[in-house]
Amino acid sequence: MERVLLVRHCESSGQAPDAPLTARGLEQAQALAEFLAPRPIARIVSSPYLRARQSVAPLAGKLGLELETDVRLAERRLSPEPIDGWRDVVKRSFDEPDHRAPGGESGGETLARGLAALRPLLDSGKSDALVVVASHGQLLSLVLHSIDGRFGFAGWESLSNPDVHAVARDAAGRLSFRRVWS
Repeated sequence: MERVLLVRHCESSGQAPDAPLTARGLEQAQALAEFLAPRPIARIVSSPYLRARQSVAPLAGKLGLELETDVRLAERRLSPEPIDGWRDVVKRSFDEPDHRAPGGESGGETLARGLAALRPLLDSGKSDALVVVASHGQLLSLVLHSIDGRFGFAGWESLSNPDVHAVARDAAGRLSFRRVWS
């Protein structure tokens, strides 16, 4: 049964933690709220980054739910300074989880904190209630890759802004996911 809806944020004006959504991103957030609102959502948990919070704020308002934040859902810090070839660092993350740019966070570290935030959400609440989790492309891609190794760099490249993947756990405890955003 599906338990968590992983949401990648809407179109953003930048990569900084306080970068807001663009005008188009704000429209996308409204469309996302309309798309998700009919589902049995019990909680909304977001990265503390402004673009993630703004992406699910209309949904929280529509459903009358508190918008919770969890710092573990923040985007991966590739490097404290802009780096050339940053896409290569992202690509290596899927095959070499311990690889990191100088001063940056490895894919493995990003995955570990993402899973630490998600595990209790997968195990909490009523079986028919969903938790919406708003985060960022690299963190979400690493989580999806950990569930299905075929979702790697190409999967990351294929993500849209916004994007939504439903995560389910079967009777044996195995996780699976499917894309539900169209």
